[in-house]
Amino acid sequence: QVQLVESGGGSVQAGGSLRLSCAGSWDTGSPYCMGWFRQAPQKGREGVATISNVGDLPIYTDSVKGRFTISQDNAKKTLFLQMDSLKPEDAAIYYCAFKYSYCTRDTGGFPFWGQGTQVTVSS
Repeated sequence: QVQLVESGGGSVQAGGSLRLSCAGSWDTGSPYCMGWFRQAPQKGREGVATISNVGDLPIYTDSVKGRFTISQDNAKKTLFLQMDSLKPEDAAIYYCAFKYSYCTRDTGGFPFWGQGTQVTVSS
């Protein structure tokens, strides 16, 4: 079982920055993929970025490329999402997710999820 706890959400003005964190417990000796997802009101869940522990390049959705950076601290078992140049359309509840598998552009198949953290961006 993998438990995930997000933090770092909040309210910012457009153009501002936030850094999300996701702390958890997982087996670093097995291939895994971690990701950030978001869901805005009355919209479906969207994959934002994913990262693995096998050296693959992170995968980003087009709308956040160049503005968001996903990273991880293996020693602290923490996943991060640095969000810069935030736009009102980035406002959503952000979730981290984990799977013992390789990352692909298919963002499905994550059995473990955090509780979510709210990001609000005002114009």
